[in-house]
Amino acid sequence: MSFEEVKSEGSLLNYMREYEEKLYEKGVRYIAGVDEAGRGPLAGPVVAAAVVLPVIFQVDGVTDSKKLTEKKREKLFDLIVKHSLAYGIGIIDNYTVDQINILEATKKAMQVAVFEASRIIESGGSNVEHLLLDAITLEGLGISQTSIIKGDSLSVSIAAASIIAKVTRDRMMIELHGRYPHYGFDRNKGYGTKEHYECISKYGICEIHRKSFLKNILE
Repeated sequence: MSFEEVKSEGSLLNYMREYEEKLYEKGVRYIAGVDEAGRGPLAGPVVAAAVVLPVIFQVDGVTDSKKLTEKKREKLFDLIVKHSLAYGIGIIDNYTVDQINILEATKKAMQVAVFEASRIIESGGSNVEHLLLDAITLEGLGISQTSIIKGDSLSVSIAAASIIAKVTRDRMMIELHGRYPHYGFDRNKGYGTKEHYECISKYGICEIHRKSFLKNILE
């Protein structure tokens, strides 16, 4: 059954819980979904989130953040924060992206997010038992994990993390627009739109641009 079919039938939440349900059946209770926002932009940080949902989670509409409107993401962000057992956020700035490359920066952000979520779960006397990730593997954490291609469309935990990461980063870029108003960060969120490239041509780059993403322009 396709995503569109389950969406039209109103059973999206059940469709998105299949990976979690298989783990629950094995006795695993504390599952962290992990995802990122901001791997592709020319400017700003990469942001990751790790979200641990309760076994009973009844918030409808949680799916890949890219499939949602900004208004819907904002609403779901508040509901996920309210109903999650724990969540963590990792933010890696553009300087680090340039130093270690975007893949390693993404992994670093994810590791920070998992650490923060784990710290909250551990404060309650339990541990994060498993990670569900969107097409990536994190080394050295000592936590079992499953990497799922297009995981943000197949796992409610990963989708929840994608929403937390996306909304967090978008809010940061809107705030940064106030410091760097020439680039339209409130609209493009740092992505390489035509307007953004035109602004770079006119004003040059600013402090939050990723130089490693703009080598052709800077040469």
